[in-house]
Amino acid sequence: MMSQRIFEPKIRSLIDTPLSVGESPVWDERTGALWFVDILAPAAYRLRANGSLDRFDMPAAIGCLGLCENGMVLAGLQTGVHLLDPATGQLEFFCDPDGGRPDSRLNDGKVGPDGHFWVGTRDEAVPQTGNARLYRVSPDRSFTCLIDGGLLTSNGLAWSPDGRRMYHSDSSGPMLQAFDFDADTGAVGATERLHDFVPGEGRPDGAATDCEGYYWSAGVQGGRLNRISPEGQIVEIYQMPFAGPTMPCFGGPDLKTLYVTSLTTGEGTSRAQGTLIAFDAPVAGAPVQRFAL
Repeated sequence: MMSQRIFEPKIRSLIDTPLSVGESPVWDERTGALWFVDILAPAAYRLRANGSLDRFDMPAAIGCLGLCENGMVLAGLQTGVHLLDPATGQLEFFCDPDGGRPDSRLNDGKVGPDGHFWVGTRDEAVPQTGNARLYRVSPDRSFTCLIDGGLLTSNGLAWSPDGRRMYHSDSSGPMLQAFDFDADTGAVGATERLHDFVPGEGRPDGAATDCEGYYWSAGVQGGRLNRISPEGQIVEIYQMPFAGPTMPCFGGPDLKTLYVTSLTTGEGTSRAQGTLIAFDAPVAGAPVQRFAL
């Protein structure tokens, strides 16, 4: 088994606004802004290059964001996928792949190398029943269900730099798997179970890939980011200043800044508010595509 290296990066705190469940950081290379959400606020946020923070209140729980070629922003809400106009804050319904199913909401989502929006759901039943799904949403507003059931919390979507491999996790499972992927058609092929997470490693939440093909997974409740090899081995651990990191995102002009959202954890004096931090990455990230709209 490959040895693991442990790092304590020099963290920069970026916001004063506390987050209940911070998630889905997305780098906008055109404006130098960093988008993210607070699932339960519910709200989308834009941290501008000058440090100012814009808030866009949402009518329902929001799980994820994706940027569009035309400058709009995709928002995955409990009530379906919507288009957010950053200039006006107006929200337009786009489609609802999940169809208002009970005990379900859109969770982690990301634009794939195929220019489509990939978004999964979280099983909200107590106890969970395994009803989570994974959808592919097209620019023409049609959608396809790629995984139907057998999941608890669809999460961790990311792609290899060459677009030939799609990563996906079940953060309640907790496991990481990878699929063969056709970047031209969005077709998903053979799957490989890469890693089953044990206590201490954190549950595999949101994720990103770097230019070397490694997968960075937020180990929520484990207080760390796990850098995982394409073969599924945790090779590096980046310790976070909070227990609940939820998703990393590469940004900055050279894609060598790692942004990380977190959720509120603990009680009383040990309570840590969810937030957004950044640190200098040892390697550049793999660019994320825009929705072909």
